[in-house]
Amino acid sequence: MMSHNSNYMKFKQYENGSCDIEFSWKERLTLFRKGKLHLTDENLKHFGNNLVKMVMDWQINFKEDIANKQTFIDTKIEGK
Repeated sequence: MMSHNSNYMKFKQYENGSCDIEFSWKERLTLFRKGKLHLTDENLKHFGNNLVKMVMDWQINFKEDIANKQTFIDTKIEGK
């Protein structure tokens, strides 16, 4: 997780390899008003480090058919 403080986004990864990204109220309001979140260089580094950790965990936790799927430039990514 990026922080133990509830004022910042958190990554919650599940045993099956899926993940929720939970946003603080301030981040939600920023997303609603601006349509984006800006990450400073330091925060982008932390965000990237969390993504790399998730990728490592994916290979352990994903079912084989999911772990071996290929992604293409036009692959649709849908959040739930």
